[in-house]
Amino acid sequence: MSSLIPLILSLLAFLLPADGTILQNGQVRPTNYPDTAVSINEAWTTYPPNSSQISYKGRWDDMYISWWSAPGLKFGFTGSEVAISFGNYTDDGNLIAYRYGGEDWMLTNVTANSTHQLVTSSTLGYNTTAANTTRTFELRVSNWALGVQIDSVHLSPGGRLVQLPSYDRTVEIIGDSLSAGQYATLEGIASWAWGFGEGLGNVEFSIEAHPGICLTDIICSGNNPHGQLYQWFKTSDTSYRATQIYGSNQPDWDFSAHPAADIVVINIGTNDAGSSANVSDAEFTANYITFINRIHCVWPDAQIVVFSLWGGWSQQGDTWVQGPTYVQAIENVVQAFSGPSTPAPYGGNSSVCQTASANYSNVTSDTPQGRGFVHYFNTTGILQHNDIGPLYHPTDVGHVKLASHLMQFVKLKFGWMFGAIGPEVQHGRCCN
Repeated sequence: MSSLIPLILSLLAFLLPADGTILQNGQVRPTNYPDTAVSINEAWTTYPPNSSQISYKGRWDDMYISWWSAPGLKFGFTGSEVAISFGNYTDDGNLIAYRYGGEDWMLTNVTANSTHQLVTSSTLGYNTTAANTTRTFELRVSNWALGVQIDSVHLSPGGRLVQLPSYDRTVEIIGDSLSAGQYATLEGIASWAWGFGEGLGNVEFSIEAHPGICLTDIICSGNNPHGQLYQWFKTSDTSYRATQIYGSNQPDWDFSAHPAADIVVINIGTNDAGSSANVSDAEFTANYITFINRIHCVWPDAQIVVFSLWGGWSQQGDTWVQGPTYVQAIENVVQAFSGPSTPAPYGGNSSVCQTASANYSNVTSDTPQGRGFVHYFNTTGILQHNDIGPLYHPTDVGHVKLASHLMQFVKLKFGWMFGAIGPEVQHGRCCN
């Protein structure tokens, strides 16, 4: 039965309506979010999407279309009101989260070719800020398959955008539906990946995760044309809308235009083990080593954290027993990179990297390039059977447990202290 789980999940994902519907433990969650759509006049100050003061989080393409899980934007501003116009490539009914300063996240549905006013004088926390100070606005897209396109940002008359400094540390998270937040209450912004990045508090983070995707570069789970071995090097994900917009000519992600990741977290392989892919242990191990080599060519200084795969649970007698996936294969991957740390420049300066393409997507070596930078995060015992919902994905509680344990792992392993000391991380009904 466990081998059928990834196939069942992919079919469910394919059949779900692309209308912003959220499934909460397999049931449609009632939503009644404020209608923020407005019409504004020319007295407002309008900024184009390429304004230098706007900091984009996660992956966005040159048309300012969002991709993957929980992408967003952040900027400072003066004045009293903020509105954003969304372009033609915005999915209708897409749920976004937004907040003023460090106040709690608020939610609204947006649609294509519309303008939404997201900050007013009645916005939570607005009156606690002095009138002449720089205020902060942040937005995140909740869904892993639906996206928005930023057309323009508007400020009330006299207002101006202000560029905010970025955090010094950067985290990259790579995965499939288990990391993208599929079936969590608020999807991408309820995932363990989100909780981990937001929970650290003082890091920039990006989540390249999509349901159904394999590590191996094959058609996976019925509707994913590529695996992460290929797709991670692209700006867009493997969603249907990516195919509609780009066809087979998806743009490469320009790693050189963005800060290098200090830590890369990888949770991948559940779909490789499924009946539709059925990738052998030996092939999976070789592909994983190749993938890590490619990442280390891109970011020679990065520390890489590899998840064990928790798999599923089956009832045996009067209890439940966990059945993890690719146990020995993943341990072999980590062991292959063990040993004394190799000097940081090794990865980018190795002959394997030097003979590769500009973004290293054609590195084929499954011989470890470097040592001492790959770390094993053993998830065994973190989740119990009731932390997995009816659709075989973590519940909100399960996501919180994973994020919390990973935060402690990073704190102990790398000495990163937690920087989230007040602002909300998990919004709303996180634990019901």
